[in-house]
This record gives sequence, structure tokens and C-alpha cells, in this order.
Amino acid sequence: MREKTLSIIKPDGVSRNLIGEVVKRLESAGIEIAAMKMIWMTKEQAKGFYKVHEGKPFYESVTDFMSSGPSVVMILKGDDVIKRYRKIMGATNYEEAEEGTIRREFATDIEKNVVHGSDSVENAKFEINYFFNSLEILK
Repeated sequence: MREKTLSIIKPDGVSRNLIGEVVKRLESAGIEIAAMKMIWMTKEQAKGFYKVHEGKPFYESVTDFMSSGPSVVMILKGDDVIKRYRKIMGATNYEEAEEGTIRREFATDIEKNVVHGSDSVENAKFEINYFFNSLEILK
């Protein structure tokens, strides 16, 4: 099934010059990039993006981290791209991620885990629309 999903290379990935490494892994897996840009979220923008987690113990720290520096946001597309990208990323907790995944190889803690990816079609729609308008997305 053809899908779209959001990918974020988080501030730790950008500051450690891992943009090319992440893009290389996506392209090597046959995942298409439909849009890409570098942004620097404000604290309020990060809170809006992570509003589903409001009230959870990590909400303040994750929104502080995500607004601490630039990120690269991308729209990925392809067959079963949500599932495929999540496999490439690895588990949220990098210590539990499979060998060879982005998080296992590059994460330094559970928040500084280099990348984010949508976990469902519904969340992908919200997340894509949060960062991109229709003029920025290749069909």
C-alpha cells in the first residue's frame, strides 16, 4: 500500500552531521523523499507537535530538546513506508533497537535518538500537515 510518513532528523542528528547518513539509508531502502526542509522549532511549535504527549513525564524535556536546534523534516513515500521506516529507525529506546538501525548505531539516549517517524497513517497525516503545505509536497 502506497503511504506517506513524516521523518524528522532531530537536533542531535543535525548537530552530529548525520543528515547524509540518514538520507543514504532511506534511498538505499528504496524510500522516496517527497519533501525536505530544515527548520528550527520554537518551544511552542514543539509543544504543538507533541501535544499528544502533554502531561506525560517526558513532555517538557522532549519539547525543550526538539526546540534546542535545527531539525530536518521530510515526507517519505512508498509501499508500506511507515512500517519500513520504523524498522530502519529501530526501537525508540536505542538500547532495545536491532543492530544496524539508525537509533542503535547513533542514539545517545532515549530522547537524543537521532530520528522520529510517524507510527500510523492517521498520525502521519497530522504530522505532515504540521510542517508542510501542499505546495511543498511532490505528488
